[in-house]
Amino acid sequence: MRDVSMTEINGPFNGIPSVSSGQSPNNRSILAFFAGGNHGYVRNKLFKYWGNKEDNDIQVHTYLQEGQNYTELLSQSKYCLCPSGYEVASARATEAIYVGCIPVIIKDHYVLPYSDVLDWSQFSVEVPLDKIPDLKRILEDISFTKYLEMQKRLMEVQRHFVVNIPSKPFDVFHMILHSVWLRRLNVRFLSS
Repeated sequence: MRDVSMTEINGPFNGIPSVSSGQSPNNRSILAFFAGGNHGYVRNKLFKYWGNKEDNDIQVHTYLQEGQNYTELLSQSKYCLCPSGYEVASARATEAIYVGCIPVIIKDHYVLPYSDVLDWSQFSVEVPLDKIPDLKRILEDISFTKYLEMQKRLMEVQRHFVVNIPSKPFDVFHMILHSVWLRRLNVRFLSS
């Protein structure tokens, strides 16, 4: 038995985050990207190995330089690093999905949202904590053909992470309700 794992979504105060395909898969010049605070065990380990290095392939920053746009950098990246911070989950995976960037889930023992329905291995990469030093090799070992397949599947599941008002079939609201419904089917009632 487990709780329902849901996506975290950070949105602007005046509306719902928009979804796009980002740059074409052929035009994404950054191998992997992350920008965010250095907090929590997973991020500390990520920054230890990759933080602010002079590596144009793996870009890990605490803060972006003035004039840099976070969303544009996500959409220029093939892979978006999604390490947990103080919490197990992070809105990073959803942000990556919104711009067509393959999420790289850096975690141990985390049930991914809607994993009872969605096969995350088809559109994301999972990297255990002890493999953070090997991150570049792991991503470079993924063939471009495999990357294109994953990116295509990512675009197909994108609709399951979208917030619509009012709700539309198969959007995030329906995915949450479906996950709760599946948990209900798995509950056993003990007789006294």
